[in-house]
Amino acid sequence: MTKLIYNEQLKLWKKKRILVIILIIACLVPIFTYAQYKESKSLQEKMGTSDWRVQLQKQIVDTQNRLGSASLSDDFKKYLRITLSQEQYYLNHNINPNAPGAPTFMRVFIENAIGLLLPLFVMVAASDIVSSETSRGTIKLLLTRPVKRWKILLSKYIAMLLSVSFILLCTAVLTYAISGIVFGYSGWNLPMLTGFTTKGNELLTTHVHSVPQWSYLLMELGLAWFVCVVAGSLTFMLSVLLRSTAAVMGIMLSSLIAGAILTNMVSAWPSAKYLFMVNLQLTNYVNGSSPPVEGMTLGFSIAVLSVWLVFSLIVSFVVFMKRDVY
Repeated sequence: MTKLIYNEQLKLWKKKRILVIILIIACLVPIFTYAQYKESKSLQEKMGTSDWRVQLQKQIVDTQNRLGSASLSDDFKKYLRITLSQEQYYLNHNINPNAPGAPTFMRVFIENAIGLLLPLFVMVAASDIVSSETSRGTIKLLLTRPVKRWKILLSKYIAMLLSVSFILLCTAVLTYAISGIVFGYSGWNLPMLTGFTTKGNELLTTHVHSVPQWSYLLMELGLAWFVCVVAGSLTFMLSVLLRSTAAVMGIMLSSLIAGAILTNMVSAWPSAKYLFMVNLQLTNYVNGSSPPVEGMTLGFSIAVLSVWLVFSLIVSFVVFMKRDVY
C-alpha cells in the first residue's frame, strides 16, 4: 500500500497541478494583503483616527443609520442587526476583532476562502486522479497487477487526502509569511470571542467565551480541512464515474458557484440545507454569522457533509470494483 500511495503521489506531482495551485496562492495573497492594507488606511483617513474603539463606534452608528433605510431587504436587515450586536459586544468587552497582524489576516482569509476558493483548488488537484487514467487506458495496466482493486482506489484516495492537506498547509504558511511583512507577525495570543448563536434577528451571547487567536485559527483550519476533504471526495467520485476530466471540473465548478449564490438566497427554502454546497461555510458558526437557513447549526452542517462524504466513497468504491475496463 505504501508503494502504491507513493506512486500516486509521484503521478500528481508530475502533472504539476499542485505546484501551479501553490503558485496561484503565492500570487493571490500579496494582492489580498495590499487590498487589506489599503482598506485599513482608507478607514483611518475616513474616521480621522487609528483608535479601533472610535472606528468601531462610528461603524456601529453607520450600521444603525443603514437599518433605517426602507429599501433594504429583510434578509440584509437581519444580517446588519446581527453584525451590529456583535460589534457592540466586542466594544463592550474591549476586544478588537480586527487587530492588525498576520494571524488576523490568516483568519479572515480562511473565512472568505472556505466556501469557494479552497474547494476550487482541491477540485483542480483531484479532478483527473482516476478519469485521466481511464480515458488514456493506463488504468488497465494498474488492474493487471496482482493488487486488489480496492487497494488501488484507496491509494489514490489517500494520495488525494495528502494533497489536500499539503495545499491547506501551504495556504496557511504563505498567508502568514507574506501578510506578516505588512502587518507584522504578532497577534497569536489576542483574545477572540466565539460561541455566538442566532435566533431570528437576535444574537444570543449565552455561550460566548474568549479563546486565544491561535486556538481560534486551529478551529477554523480544522473546519477548512474537513470542507476540502468533502469537496475532494465528491470530485474523486465524479472522477471515478466520468471519463472526461473536463466534465468532472465543470460539474464541480458549477456546483460550488451555485452554492456561493444559493447561500444568500435560500432562507425561504428549508430543504436546501441538505445540499452540500450550502453547508460549506463552517467558519460562520465559529464567528457567529447567521446560517443560510434558520435552524442550521455547526453539528447539523458537519453531519450533512459527512453523509455526502460517506455517499461519495461508497459510490466510488462500488463503481470502481464492478466496472468493466475496456
